Amino acid sequence: MKETKRIKNISDTLLSDHWAKLNKIDFDYQLENGQWIRQSRETYHRGDGAVVLLYNPIKKTVILTRQFRMPAFANDPQAGFMIEACAGMLDKDDPVTCIIREAEEETGFKVPSATKIFEMYSSPGAMTEKLFYFIAEYDDSMKVSDGGGLDSEHEDIEVMELQFKTVIDMLENGEIQDAKTCILLQYAQVHKLME
Repeated sequence: MKETKRIKNISDTLLSDHWAKLNKIDFDYQLENGQWIRQSRETYHRGDGAVVLLYNPIKKTVILTRQFRMPAFANDPQAGFMIEACAGMLDKDDPVTCIIREAEEETGFKVPSATKIFEMYSSPGAMTEKLFYFIAEYDDSMKVSDGGGLDSEHEDIEVMELQFKTVIDMLENGEIQDAKTCILLQYAQVHKLME
């Protein structure tokens, strides 16, 4: 691609390799006017993930989760416990397998399938993570456990079944601040999943 010719002399230095990898990447970048400049960016590699909005069009409900998120807490202690759509890291699975597994682990609902609606980068200025977005219908017969996540991963996830109208109110009044969840809820609104 023509655009990739505007980047050269890339050097990559590992800064941290604990929970995920943090690298410092130095590179030469050609501006639109033809001038070359040296730039440096830190890049966080945590792998790709998948997220699903579980919805019931008959009951007009969605399943969301609530869990503690240290980065949000570090920025604003009031935002530490985030309300989110079910999500997880792909690990070595394909996105569909991942999200069906995560739905069961986190929410206790074993959905037979999920429909991919799109994929996009979460925060391309700092992270390599790409998220695969799904929707999946659920009903009460699919509940196989209480959910809450895996004890082996020390997950402490609250499962919430909420009326869609209530969730939209929560979105509008700022109770839901997670971007992936907002995107899925707005998708549900636009595509009238609850009508």
